[in-house]
Amino acid sequence: MLMDPIVEDPRWSQLVARSAAADGSFVYSVASTGVYCRPSCGARTPKPANVRFHAGPSEAEAAGFRPCKRCRPNEAPRAERQAALIAEACRRIEAAEEPPSLGELADAAGVSPYHFHRMFKAVTGLTPKGYAVAHRAGRVRSALEAGEQVTRALYEAGFGSSGRFYAAADAALGMPPAAYRRGGVAMEVRYAVASCSLGRVLAASSERGICAILMGDEDKALVADLHRRFPNAAISPADESFSATLDAVVAMIEEPARGMTLPLDIRGTAFQQRVWQALRAIPSGETRSYAEVARAIGEPRASRAVAAACAANAIAVAVPCHRVLRSDGSITGYRWGPDRKRRLLARESEG
Repeated sequence: MLMDPIVEDPRWSQLVARSAAADGSFVYSVASTGVYCRPSCGARTPKPANVRFHAGPSEAEAAGFRPCKRCRPNEAPRAERQAALIAEACRRIEAAEEPPSLGELADAAGVSPYHFHRMFKAVTGLTPKGYAVAHRAGRVRSALEAGEQVTRALYEAGFGSSGRFYAAADAALGMPPAAYRRGGVAMEVRYAVASCSLGRVLAASSERGICAILMGDEDKALVADLHRRFPNAAISPADESFSATLDAVVAMIEEPARGMTLPLDIRGTAFQQRVWQALRAIPSGETRSYAEVARAIGEPRASRAVAAACAANAIAVAVPCHRVLRSDGSITGYRWGPDRKRRLLARESEG
């Protein structure tokens, strides 16, 4: 019995599954309706006899078909359109002296405030207000690290009053601005080191949660890296009460699919926070390219910046930068070594 060549075509199964991952790789036309659609279109599955596959919209239109009004296959995929809208909103926030209101941002994007708020948080991991605070805090952070006086740094970053900034500074910087300027003095960090199947692992915690998970071969190098990341903080070995935390970190490394239930103290710029949030959204067992992460946060040209944010990540596995690969699928660029990255990915694929 001869099989229908359309049904045998691997693109048919993607059509039936309404695979969003296949969007952009082909479109299909339906003779009975005269339209062509993207693979993820939610329209009723057509009969195979009426289907033809095309490399793209121009080929389908040259064959006499018109674009579906439901899935708009002649436009960028919905996720890319949303990411572009949010990227433009982020630029508006960054350029404004006063953060635009939710209504102003939504009007510029052409959607309702409720829909814009949900869309913004889905793409960036932050609310519009949270992004504005994080961006300004990043400017303050840079100025403080350069030795600028606290008051001047606050006003130059766009905070109308020091009171407004101090209300948000604890969450934005993780400590009072003056303490940040002195390199984290008064911040207390406890740490412990243990063995795991990938070598040695250092887990460190502040009063907020896990602030570092570092992997390597030598304890001395791991402790030195911790001091470099938190200069002038009060860093000390943890006591026995930290053993449960250390055990949980080791267990997560051995089974990365289980994730981390302990609170995390994630510190970084607004851009780094967006990247790390996108990494935590990648399901265990899956990978993304740097370019895909860049598109996911609405910055399609920022692949190199995404790679830099991955390299700056101090919380291995819990913030899974090991799930990001080069566009050709090769394993490279992992701070704790490509072999560890390869073994972590293998464990997740087996799970």
